[in-house]
Amino acid sequence: MRRILIFIMLPTAIILLIPIFMAFLAPADEGNSPGGEGGGRGGPEITVQISSKGETAKTVMMPLEEYLVGVVAAEMPAGFPMEALRAQAVAARTYALKKIYRGFSEKGPHPDAHICTDHTHCQAWKSQEEMRAAWGKNVQDLQRKITSAVETTRGQILTYNGSLIEPVYHSTSNGKTENSEGAWQSEVPYLRSVSSPWDRESPRFISSVEYTLEEIDQRLGTTLRAIPVGNFSANSPIGISESSATGRARVVTVGGKEFTAAEIRESLGLASCDFSWEIQGGSIKFTCKGYGHGVGMSQYGARGMALEDHDYKKILKYYYTGVNLERAY
Repeated sequence: MRRILIFIMLPTAIILLIPIFMAFLAPADEGNSPGGEGGGRGGPEITVQISSKGETAKTVMMPLEEYLVGVVAAEMPAGFPMEALRAQAVAARTYALKKIYRGFSEKGPHPDAHICTDHTHCQAWKSQEEMRAAWGKNVQDLQRKITSAVETTRGQILTYNGSLIEPVYHSTSNGKTENSEGAWQSEVPYLRSVSSPWDRESPRFISSVEYTLEEIDQRLGTTLRAIPVGNFSANSPIGISESSATGRARVVTVGGKEFTAAEIRESLGLASCDFSWEIQGGSIKFTCKGYGHGVGMSQYGARGMALEDHDYKKILKYYYTGVNLERAY
């Protein structure tokens, strides 16, 4: 009788177990992968060097998806449309995952971490405490919004010819994004100039700053003070020797001394390399168009596209020429 019962129950047990075995064999996500690590629900782990004003830098390991919530919160205004925030999440994830694949660099500024929170070197990042301080009573709503932008694009990254791209981005263009070789040295096929008319709505589209001749000399190591101010009307002490195709300066001469436009921008704290100037007695006023290096995705351009009902996929493929949107995990 026992043998008969075993033979009767065995097929039923096998049938019940099949779905369980299939669950172990099924892929976690559909879609192509450029070789990413799976990780748990939060994706692979990333080691982050966190720097706060007045505090010693500390190194923390956390799930990549959790890290991205802090990046999107810091890099893009939380009030932006959801599709713009999603585009930012995908770009930030691509950047971070590329850092993970490269591993630690002993010669870099954070030898024990994949990435740091210094926006001038890696990506900005906000802690929960910083979000509360910045957003006050709206913190829960804005956190949910940004978390949703990250979660609804989970694992999605940008590739070109099967490899992760360098998804550089900036706040505001001058109406056109810059070609990679216009800002730096190398020509990158997916970092091509595109029109970005939405940037005119940015509060950072036009900005100005004024310095005395003495301040400029101190910052640049020039000798403008030695030049009679009366000569400036006939011969400007500043000249642009080379410009990019989008109207941004590349090489600038100040008082007979040559600089790259990037050096001028950094030394004088200019918003961009698209600038003009006006000599006013013993001072020079610089007026800039756009904010940032101008390469890759314009964040205010992404905002404008989102307001016109373009989704994050279209935004990303517009600003990064010829890229594919894939799943890493």
